[in-house]
Amino acid sequence: MDKPILKMENISKSFPGVKALENVQLDLYKGKVIALLGENGAGKSTLMKILSGVYKKDSGTITYKEKKLELHNPKDAQEKGISIIHQELNLIHYLSVAENIFLGREFCKKYTGNIDWTKLYTEAKKYLDLLDMDINPKKLVNQLSISEQQMIEIAKALSFESEVIIMDEPTAAITKQETETLFKIIEKLKESNKAIIYISHKLDEVFRISDFITVLRDGKYIGTVKTDQTSQTELLQMMVGRKIEDIYIRNIVNKGDEILRVENLTKKGLLNNINFQLNRGEVLGISGLMGAGRTEMAKTIFGSIKKDGGAIYIHGQKTIINSPIDAVKAGIAYASEDRKSEGLFLGLSVKFNITISSLKKILKRGMISNKSEKSEVDKYIQQFNIKTPSAVQKIKNLSGGNQQKVVISKWLLSNPQVLILDEPTRGIDVGAKIEIYQLMNDLKEQGVAIIFISSEMPELLGVSDRILVMHNGSITGEFTHGEATQEKLSRCAFGLT
Repeated sequence: MDKPILKMENISKSFPGVKALENVQLDLYKGKVIALLGENGAGKSTLMKILSGVYKKDSGTITYKEKKLELHNPKDAQEKGISIIHQELNLIHYLSVAENIFLGREFCKKYTGNIDWTKLYTEAKKYLDLLDMDINPKKLVNQLSISEQQMIEIAKALSFESEVIIMDEPTAAITKQETETLFKIIEKLKESNKAIIYISHKLDEVFRISDFITVLRDGKYIGTVKTDQTSQTELLQMMVGRKIEDIYIRNIVNKGDEILRVENLTKKGLLNNINFQLNRGEVLGISGLMGAGRTEMAKTIFGSIKKDGGAIYIHGQKTIINSPIDAVKAGIAYASEDRKSEGLFLGLSVKFNITISSLKKILKRGMISNKSEKSEVDKYIQQFNIKTPSAVQKIKNLSGGNQQKVVISKWLLSNPQVLILDEPTRGIDVGAKIEIYQLMNDLKEQGVAIIFISSEMPELLGVSDRILVMHNGSITGEFTHGEATQEKLSRCAFGLT
């Protein structure tokens, strides 16, 4: 095999109270995709931030094109041919698609120095066409869906024409069709001798698109394997350091009385006469394609979208829910699919984020009791194994899986009877997923009713007691755990009942 185009050796990085990386290595080759795997907190993002110039390494060497490489900032990395598609969207919403793609690199007219808008839009359209995106480059980013915004991030990275491209969870928020388009682009990039680092928690994608797989665990290098010479079982053991007998854990619990009943729930253009009931100790899975109305249904039950018609019953009593405050008072909690924008205060501490929705529980004589607050926060940090240096650590510094655990902790502190989990395992590692599945089982034992929304069919089939399928704002299928299959769910998701 040819020499690596880029080689990272003995890379170490520490933050206050945390050894993020310790003597990590990574080799990249022209025309090859190397997948970088590991649990949240394993050090993947830290390593990529070092390679893209966001962080400076404490020690170790980076060799690029057989020369030692020192990176001072992201622009420095881009100019040297290294670009990154960040997992978190990094777009300016009030600027156009074209302006975001070429931000800081706008085309200017030779004599006036003014922006050459015609060329800007033409060049942007070239990259949009490459991704099969029928979007006007003049359109403002805030008018795009999360899925479309993710594709704009990909277009922006491709526009640098870099030799090394880092893709950090690029398919986390895009549709299956867009994912297929991205895979075709990756094949074209390989043919043009680009070196690609692909980070994903979706092992089926990793096996399909990568040539090599490097695994990190707890900030350390575990090993590199050829993709066609390994298995999911081997990779999972490398990632978590132990054998995993069964990823999808589902305890059988005798269902209790009905807690929630929804009758003819309607929202014009979004929901059409939704009907279902939910019992104590039950996990109700919600399946369907993106745009089917799953999140809209959850938000309408939670009161953040106002219904046009229908009724919600709690313990058989009709309950008026016009806002999230009403929902929380009624014992309903909702963990949003967009934890960054809707679930967390990123600039504030872990303890603030856990307690913010249940302040009454930690008040004493109208003031926050530091003792009560510490007791509650420490309980959830220990119970859910939240990896954080301390309770006062800013939530933005935690990994995605640990942030998700904080979101769930926040709502469990409110003692909900109905917990709605909207894509709770999106973008988190297998270890954190298993912990969330076990948490769901524990809640079932306590009599909590759970609505579990997921785009991952194996996950839904594995952990749900019953599954509803949605298509175009309507329920098109209902299956017990024993009845449900991927084929049945797919047919109903496409409206083929």
